[in-house]
Amino acid sequence: MGPVKVLIVDDSAVVRQVLTEQLNAIGGIQVIGCARDPIFAKRLLEKTWPDVILLDIEMPRMDGITFLRHLMQERPTPVIICSTLTERGAEVTMQALRAGAVDIIAKPKLGLRQFLEDAKTLLGDAIKGASHARVDKIAAVSSQTTPAMAPSPRLTADAVVAEGGFRPLAATTERVVAIGASTGGTQALEYLLTRLPRTAPGIVLVQHMPGRFTAAFATRLNQRCQIEVREAQDGDRVIAGLALIAPGTHHLLLKRSGAQYRVAVKAGPLVSRHRPSVDVLFRSTAQSAGPNALGVILTGMGDDGARGLLEMHEAGAFTVAQDEQSCVVYGMPKEAVKLGGVDTVVGLHKIPDLVAAAPSRKQATARRP
Repeated sequence: MGPVKVLIVDDSAVVRQVLTEQLNAIGGIQVIGCARDPIFAKRLLEKTWPDVILLDIEMPRMDGITFLRHLMQERPTPVIICSTLTERGAEVTMQALRAGAVDIIAKPKLGLRQFLEDAKTLLGDAIKGASHARVDKIAAVSSQTTPAMAPSPRLTADAVVAEGGFRPLAATTERVVAIGASTGGTQALEYLLTRLPRTAPGIVLVQHMPGRFTAAFATRLNQRCQIEVREAQDGDRVIAGLALIAPGTHHLLLKRSGAQYRVAVKAGPLVSRHRPSVDVLFRSTAQSAGPNALGVILTGMGDDGARGLLEMHEAGAFTVAQDEQSCVVYGMPKEAVKLGGVDTVVGLHKIPDLVAAAPSRKQATARRP
């Protein structure tokens, strides 16, 4: 199997030059062309077709969103958006995800060259993961990565939440649902949350995406869902009919306060190369809710959340993984299954009913034929 072939479409000569140098230095990746705008990119695509396209949004002659939509109609191809971190850019980038992009790399407005050089590992992982994405699944469901400034040690949830804090809890009627997702997750979460009734249990969730994008994502979901959806703030109470999304710059933890559940929004190091980390959310849910929780791991590259879901399973929670057929990238669910932390593997279309009911493991087992 040859290297992953990459086409860069960006109007910045600096971005094109630095990305080409950095990506060609990574084993298993080859930049086969650069284009300063989508019109020029179309000419290149007449000669050769890449495995992955790195695409800017604001460019002359044709914007990246329009080009992406044309591309998905003509020949669906994994696309990673390279977008500047601005408030307007956040909403436009959400449009790109809905149009079929599989991931986001957030570019700063200042210190761009240094960022691109430091983020070599992030870019390489994103491109290799995107090359395996099933882009057709994004379109079917529709009908992000927190940027790292430098390679860092691969930390576990121990860096944020101490291991072994679980104390057996009696089952209660107060249920909580913890959800983790990455590549393809914005479409999967929109499918899931828009199908939940107002009476759905309280939800805490992590979607890998840069900081400014999570607020725009929550706002869009809130406009489309029966339940309330918002970006989590430290101390928010977890209640029925509310979904709290981790800010893209902080970890999200579940805490128990008497008979209530609240969230803590904490700074901290990257865990499993992510902040927020699904492993952190799942471990805190295992410790605070135990058998009173439902854990759901959705589409995404890598293994963030797999260990945390195992901890939830061992704490008595009922755990669910999205199946390979409905995933854009069957990475995180696959790793969770391999670790033995999953009670059931189901298609995305079945997950809304499971979340709405939030059955205990005993109840779920009793329902099986």
